[in-house]
Amino acid sequence: MWNSVGGKILMTILISMVPVIELRGAIPIATAHGLNFWVAIVCAIIGNLIPVPFIIIFIRKIFALMRKWSPKLDKVVTKLEDRAHKKSDVVLKYAFWGLAILVAIPLPGTGAWTGALVAAMLNMRLSKAFPAIVLGVVGAAIIVSVVTYGGILIFT
Repeated sequence: MWNSVGGKILMTILISMVPVIELRGAIPIATAHGLNFWVAIVCAIIGNLIPVPFIIIFIRKIFALMRKWSPKLDKVVTKLEDRAHKKSDVVLKYAFWGLAILVAIPLPGTGAWTGALVAAMLNMRLSKAFPAIVLGVVGAAIIVSVVTYGGILIFT
């Protein structure tokens, strides 16, 4: 899959859609496999944003179904909701900018998935949450790109 440019683009988009890994993993992986740095950034941003509207719109319904199906899934849902509520303080305090900052910090437990989950738990409308998440994802891409590019310069 990593042999063609199209394959590299597709893999970058898919990797950046994965929770926890997101674009903070996709950009370094893509550039390590020879994808043009700027193409990697754009593909990672796009891929990272694809799940966001679906999470904001459907996650509460999905969580309700998971709770119905199994007590084990209920425990998973409870952990995810608790994590979202712990992260929601900055969003409640700073609203738009709080959500953007939460998403922009490229550390585990932050990112577009967490931001979308927090927005859903706080009943934020997609029209309010999505622009903040986009800004945060672009901010995270800039931070990860600087670190990745700086690392490439140091080690080559």
